[in-house]
Amino acid sequence: HKLAGMTGTAETEAGEFWDIYKLDVITIPTNKPVARHDLKDRVYKTKKEKYAAVIDEIQRLVSQGRPVLVGTTSVEISELLSRMHNVLNAKLHQKEAEIVALAGKAGTVTIATNMAGRGTDIKLPDEVKAAGGLAIIGTERHESRRVDRQLRGRSGRQGDPGSSVFYVSFEDQLMRLFVTDRVM
Repeated sequence: HKLAGMTGTAETEAGEFWDIYKLDVITIPTNKPVARHDLKDRVYKTKKEKYAAVIDEIQRLVSQGRPVLVGTTSVEISELLSRMHNVLNAKLHQKEAEIVALAGKAGTVTIATNMAGRGTDIKLPDEVKAAGGLAIIGTERHESRRVDRQLRGRSGRQGDPGSSVFYVSFEDQLMRLFVTDRVM
């Protein structure tokens, strides 16, 4: 007779929860203030330019001693970027929690599909907190805002510092649906 759950991303879908399940969404304030810096999207004309910029940003962040979690919208994109770093995708579901739990170590780069490893805490050592915390890089916007918010929310937990940014190109599937040739 009773149903309840917790998530950090239900608020944007409150109407859907009511329409489908007749469930209310109640927002509970965070335990500690969020210290994460959510940066504006970085937009590129082509995927090639976008991925080159992502790799440059990863190298910059790692040189600062920060760990980086790169979120992708598909296994194929994670494999494309995997030639450089530790990959987490749907093919490795048994190891997800272990890989994500280690994603907070200084200089670690983890590449994951946006859905992988949800619910696993990423602990940050003091030197990572001092360097700026976990950096989240989204390589594309997902068609669901909720999935993007889940990726972003992996950084800055419990008052930890961190940052998040999404890289998009006009060649991305979602952008092609909404952007006119005039904008390009």
